[in-house]
Amino acid sequence: QVQLVESGGGLVQAGDSLRLSCTASGRTFSSYAMGWFRQAPGKEREFVAAISWGSTTFYEDSVKGRFTISRDNAKNTVYLQMNSLKPEDTAVYYCAARGGILKTIATRYDYWGQGTQVTVSS
Repeated sequence: QVQLVESGGGLVQAGDSLRLSCTASGRTFSSYAMGWFRQAPGKEREFVAAISWGSTTFYEDSVKGRFTISRDNAKNTVYLQMNSLKPEDTAVYYCAARGGILKTIATRYDYWGQGTQVTVSS
């Protein structure tokens, strides 16, 4: 069982930056692929970024060049650095974990955090 706790969300202006953190319980964090997803009001949950156990990364097209996912296995933590934020980035951001290879589909993830709100004003 893995428990995930996100932090770092908030209210910012367009063009600002935020760094989200997700800390996992358990001793096998380094073997999990980790993903960030987001869900805006009235929309389905969508993929944002993912990182494999070997630190291979993959991004959704709209965040490429603006967001960076990274992990610190010693701290059982995955990060999402978000730069040049836009109002359309406003959503609840969720951290997710899965055993095995990196995936971009939410239903392929086994464990989820409670989410953290990111609001970007124009």
